[in-house]
Amino acid sequence: MIRRPGSDITAITGVGLYFGCNGLVFAALLPWYPLLVERLGLSSWEFGLVVASFALGAIVSSVVPAHLISRFGPNAVVVGGTALLALSAAATAWSVNGAMMAACLFLVGFCDAIVDVAQNVVGISIQETLSRSILSSMHALWSLGGLVSGAAATMAAGSGMDMRAYLAMIAVVSGVVILSARKLIGNAVTARALAESDSDDDAEAEGSGSAASESTARESAAAGPHHRPKRAILLMALPLAVVAICGTAVEDIANNWSAIAAVEFSGVPAATAGIAFSVVIGSQCIGRFSGDVLVQRFGPAALARLGGGFIALGGLIVVTAIEPVQLLIGLGLMGYGSATLVPGALGAAAHIPGVGRAGGVTLVNWIMRIGYLGTSPLVGVIATLGTLRWGLSVLIVIGAVTTIFAGRLGRQQVQAG
Repeated sequence: MIRRPGSDITAITGVGLYFGCNGLVFAALLPWYPLLVERLGLSSWEFGLVVASFALGAIVSSVVPAHLISRFGPNAVVVGGTALLALSAAATAWSVNGAMMAACLFLVGFCDAIVDVAQNVVGISIQETLSRSILSSMHALWSLGGLVSGAAATMAAGSGMDMRAYLAMIAVVSGVVILSARKLIGNAVTARALAESDSDDDAEAEGSGSAASESTARESAAAGPHHRPKRAILLMALPLAVVAICGTAVEDIANNWSAIAAVEFSGVPAATAGIAFSVVIGSQCIGRFSGDVLVQRFGPAALARLGGGFIALGGLIVVTAIEPVQLLIGLGLMGYGSATLVPGALGAAAHIPGVGRAGGVTLVNWIMRIGYLGTSPLVGVIATLGTLRWGLSVLIVIGAVTTIFAGRLGRQQVQAG
């Protein structure tokens, strides 16, 4: 198939809009949390349980994306899933109690996980078709979409705009963006090209009689799970999952507690407290854009260890903050430090001996989601027993744990090499 440089750029732009739109929809809701908590009269532990329903929805959806993608194709799943995601986020604004808010966030998490899998499938297919690495930058664009959306939502809340009207508008905007992205991908890379890429993958996995396919098949057989006890595989996966959980825990705390901390710790008005979330996701976006270069130069383990130090220092600054600037500096350090933890852990998981690439990534990703589920309830319980400052002090522990286990990222790759 003959490709033109212009079509390559068009394809990459379309995938970037997929990821950016996903970040946009998700982040549009977060800055409104303080107003929702105030309106519904939720305590810290109640809010922690409510927002944990997002992670629960993501876990429950784990087997759904593959079935939908197999039946409808990844592009259709991204488009349809994004529409349902935006509607679920908009419905959250109509919550009349904590139970309704939890149900809406469950649907948000359910749809978000499906879209996340499908857009990554599209990104990988196009990446292989174009023979050009694009996926890392796509994840950075997710952060960028979240940054822009979070800042816009914060301004809307600060200006007194109605939450329901704003999220309804975001649903319409996301529909336009996602359909435009689908058109760009369709024009640049045809369904036939994507199918050829998938067929090539299947042929390589099953063996086609060529020397390369036979070699791949032999390597896959040698790495089969029966050659290594399940306990040994789990012991290798757990440290990587711990690093991934540390990364998602920082994200979860930023999503659900940063705006509330801005109100309680430094007196930021609830309507503009969403700036705290924007700082975290903005610094994470910078970290992701620069992550590939830094990993190549210093290695994933060294970068994760440095990230753990930033998280711990940022957490210490946050829990001792008494004015906005100090708080925002701490949040920025947290976001930057967590930027490469999940990609680094999943990359190392692909090299766990005995399970194959997909098996290693799936195992670590599943454990990561379970750990993500408990983060906000833990903060909420500690905050209820003490104060929110004590609750957010878990960030210092997260940073320390990251530093301890960071070496496993590089060690796992050496073992696999």
